[in-house]
Amino acid sequence: MSDRARSAAVLSLAITAALMLSPQSVAGAIWSNTEFQIQYGDLETPEFFPGAPTGTKTTTIFTFQHASGWKHGENFFFFDVISSDSGGFGDTDTYGEWYSYFSFRKEPMGGMLKDVRFVAGFNWAPDADSVKYLPGVNLSWNCPGFAFLNTDLTLYLDDSVGIANGGSAPSEGDSWMLDFSWKRPFKNGKFSIEGHAEYIDGRDNEFGDRVEGWILAQPQFRFYATPSLALGIEYQYWQNKLGTPTDENAIQALLVWVF
Repeated sequence: MSDRARSAAVLSLAITAALMLSPQSVAGAIWSNTEFQIQYGDLETPEFFPGAPTGTKTTTIFTFQHASGWKHGENFFFFDVISSDSGGFGDTDTYGEWYSYFSFRKEPMGGMLKDVRFVAGFNWAPDADSVKYLPGVNLSWNCPGFAFLNTDLTLYLDDSVGIANGGSAPSEGDSWMLDFSWKRPFKNGKFSIEGHAEYIDGRDNEFGDRVEGWILAQPQFRFYATPSLALGIEYQYWQNKLGTPTDENAIQALLVWVF
């Protein structure tokens, strides 16, 4: 991608951010949902280079997640604190994602397709000095029984520091992402199946090494003991985890507080 195209994509992200986080949009929220999640299970250590140590680590993930809607779109973000078993918080990583959806429509579309929206995303892994921008298009679907069903098609633009500039992980070329997200409640809302599945296409890093395309699926099964407390599991399938040859199949215990 050219510098001009990259600058246009980043500018569109900044404009959407300003619109979505303006006092008018926050004050005019139609609905909101905030959660605190704890996940516990054994996750794979990716093989970032041949001969690197691999295996599983017992891992606890603390997640703060928020979603809200207003008359012109929605906001969604989460922030993870990931602690492995190699010394408690002595081996801790952080990671966050933020997405804003903006629609010019005043009324939902008819039929299966409810809306076509602009999406602007931002992924941040501070421990790896990694930053990604994800501008693109969102399709919001009308599907009976689903609280929501969305398809995102975005660019995946790297703005990481890179090893050459003092970062802790290599910078990468640009790519694209296809993501499906959903929530399907049943039994009068006492249970739900929700989550997302994504494909991110392959690209090369700053050393010319291949970062493989990956498939990541994270469906959750929840039982709501009360409207504000849910128990369940999350199944994580990750082919080519973080672009490496490592594949992952993991079930994690899940505890969710809803605010």
